[in-house]
Amino acid sequence: MRVGQEIGVSPWRLVAQVDLDRFADATDDHQFIHVDPRRAEAETAFGGTVAHGFLTLSLLSAFAREALPEVAGRRVGVNYGLDRVRFVAPVRSGSRVRGRFVLREVSRRGPAEMLLRHGVTVEIEGAAKPALVAEWLTLAVLG
Repeated sequence: MRVGQEIGVSPWRLVAQVDLDRFADATDDHQFIHVDPRRAEAETAFGGTVAHGFLTLSLLSAFAREALPEVAGRRVGVNYGLDRVRFVAPVRSGSRVRGRFVLREVSRRGPAEMLLRHGVTVEIEGAAKPALVAEWLTLAVLG
């Protein structure tokens, strides 16, 4: 395994207003900074609506599917949790984001399980700061 190395970068993904609206409906979080472009432009320093932090975080699964190599012998992968998440910069509606993964640690949890720790950065195209940084744990169940 390539511990300590970058092991994948996903393609860019557009975060459109329709994504913010659907996420607001799914989570019942309809704060105006996410769903009201006119008001968000008039009343915030964001210049328009911004994605929910948890929407950005939820993209990690898609980014991982697009960017990470397969674990040899893995039957199923399970989200095991996060040790650290920081929302560094807002993702404006209409921005493109991508995930960058560094394999931090691999540990055996028995003959049929491996715990993987990835450092993940979600970048915003053209921005100096990332949208988020996280330490993500996944469990590979081997078969």
